[in-house]
Amino acid sequence: MTPTTETTVGIGGAAESTDMVLNIGPQHPSTHGVLRLKLVLDGERIVHAEPVIGYMHRGAEKLFEARDYRQIIVLANRHDWLSAFSNELGVVLAVERMLGMEVPERAVWTRTLLAELNRVLNHLMFLGSYPLELGGITPVFYAFREREVLQNVMEEVSGGRMHYMFNRVGGLKEDLPAGWTARAREAVAAVRSRMDVFDDLVLGNEIFRGRTRGVGALAPETVHAYGVSGPIARGSGVDFDLRRDEPYLAYGNLQDVLKVATRGEGDCLARFEILLDQTHNALDLADACLDRLAELPPGPINQRLPKVLKAPEGHTYAWTENPLGINGYYLVSKGEKTPYRLKLRSASYNNIQALTELLPGTLVADMVAILGSMFFVVGDIDK
Repeated sequence: MTPTTETTVGIGGAAESTDMVLNIGPQHPSTHGVLRLKLVLDGERIVHAEPVIGYMHRGAEKLFEARDYRQIIVLANRHDWLSAFSNELGVVLAVERMLGMEVPERAVWTRTLLAELNRVLNHLMFLGSYPLELGGITPVFYAFREREVLQNVMEEVSGGRMHYMFNRVGGLKEDLPAGWTARAREAVAAVRSRMDVFDDLVLGNEIFRGRTRGVGALAPETVHAYGVSGPIARGSGVDFDLRRDEPYLAYGNLQDVLKVATRGEGDCLARFEILLDQTHNALDLADACLDRLAELPPGPINQRLPKVLKAPEGHTYAWTENPLGINGYYLVSKGEKTPYRLKLRSASYNNIQALTELLPGTLVADMVAILGSMFFVVGDIDK
């Protein structure tokens, strides 16, 4: 790496001993979420950073307690609006575990397929928007082109573009439309054929590499201390993925296709590379699920449920490998039709706390590059 030289010009009389407090945000209310960073600066260098959250808090965990087990899905899929299907999944898995319910095989494989398509949609958003934050406008147009291809098949099967509401306790809302698997396979192939755009246009760009390589290195010790997970943790060499290490859905049968990518550098570039590797692998997993669905005989896609669904008294914890990291759902039931308590552990909440360790010592000019590489959704922080 080329050594850098810092030159300070025109320091006033009292500036050498004066710290400046700078608020980054809260931004305009029409942005995709409101996060505030309170920075203490010594010149151009950050000496202290504090994420200030809560501007979007909607009290989802409290609202869970006043909704029955069918209704809470609509709340659960909204905190990370880029991963709505995966959010629904964690809730229904927790309820099904409480009920001791076995889900039909077709539902298991279809859920796995849709979860991986949702993963690609999530990652494409960040693959396009992260270069945009560093001044490169072109990649976001390619990212949205590929997202539209996949959004079309997700919308056809579920009826929703962002909040799919396709999961149900016991399976899925309804069976797949006629010919949908063929259209989904075509969409996956079309997206895969154009993914080299990100390899060439973004990773091959020397300005992008210069802004991200060696910047914002996150140590594995910090990952463990703050409970960081997902692509950010794997970018720091923490080799943990629930799909491989504690398989759920059909992932136990996909171990030969599932590849967990890791990097040792822990910098912004490593996190972006992990995201790109995971997108390639999610497309492979989607193809494997489509192959398996083609082999399965016709059958039910869900379980018949009673008119009033009550979970037995007790508690359970379900966790899933969401696109942004580990989502956990701690469900407590008193035997009623509503949860007594449903605690949500969202990936972005833990991931963003690591900024207090990551930003001090870095330059203000690198702050946007570091913040963008944390790949968070503000609603996933505030819940």
